[in-house]
Amino acid sequence: MTGLARTEGRRPAVSTAVVSFGFIFVLLGLPAAAFALALGSGLLPLPHPLFLVLQRLPIAFPLHMIASGLALIMIPIAAFTRHHRGLHRAIGRMAAACVAIGGLTALLVALASEASSTARAGFFAQGLVWLVLLATAVGAIRRGDRALHAKLMIAMASVASGALWLRLVMAGAIARGWAFEPVYGVAAWACWLIPLAMVLVMTLAAATLAGIRSTVAEIPQVTPS
Repeated sequence: MTGLARTEGRRPAVSTAVVSFGFIFVLLGLPAAAFALALGSGLLPLPHPLFLVLQRLPIAFPLHMIASGLALIMIPIAAFTRHHRGLHRAIGRMAAACVAIGGLTALLVALASEASSTARAGFFAQGLVWLVLLATAVGAIRRGDRALHAKLMIAMASVASGALWLRLVMAGAIARGWAFEPVYGVAAWACWLIPLAMVLVMTLAAATLAGIRSTVAEIPQVTPS
């Protein structure tokens, strides 16, 4: 029980990951968020494939674009305010609402998309994983498990970052003249699975290192007689 109390009293060791993902979101997320908000609100004309989705989902598609764009803004703000409980809680709830709306509508948009079946499946899975991580993170904080909540929110942010990497990958593919459909199909999966896998590896590595340090600290010190 003493060891458990010490563990619960510690501040989650996720500062480096939070700062890293926050930097990425600020650098790449704000332009992507602004673009999504402009498309969702009708300030910019939609590309033809997205226009077809809008015709099929006249309410769900704008909701998806606006909520997801706001989520890209709110998630890093929530991360950077994590040491200010009241502010973090308020912003976190707004971010969670945006993720919930964006994730639910992402499932509908994926099904109505003009993309290949591989790409549609990737986007559907991304939305589903986003929602599962959100629900698990909310459950963790309600149980008072702040460390698990922080790790799950970082994982959720990594899945959200797929929207940023997808745009960069497709811009590079188009610039190099690669075939669009095959690259898009692979990118629809890789652009969120790879960041998520990186977060999981970092989390496991940090937990393993913490375990080793704890074991070493508990080894009795032998003093020479």
